[in-house]
Amino acid sequence: MAGESKFTTDHDHIRRWVEARGGSPATVRRTQNGSEPGILRIDFPGYSGSDSLEHISWEEFFRKFEEKELAMLYQDETSTGRESRFVKFINRKTAHEKAQAAN
Repeated sequence: MAGESKFTTDHDHIRRWVEARGGSPATVRRTQNGSEPGILRIDFPGYSGSDSLEHISWEEFFRKFEEKELAMLYQDETSTGRESRFVKFINRKTAHEKAQAAN
């Protein structure tokens, strides 16, 4: 369904979804602590944020993703049926609760 939000913690699915849309893993530069990645983001070329984001490896990204027990909230398509780049990282417990409420 267009505009439907989904959740996943599957690393392969996340990587495929991001790369299919031309994105790459990143961290918010001002939230980094030394070599430790800060807040996780996805950098999509042509969108705002390029000045505040620093690209990181998928290995670093997923290490932080697991450490913080995150899930990816995303949409495959917008409500008008166009390919979506909506993505947000949320707590897994919150994602599980939202999924339970939807069923």
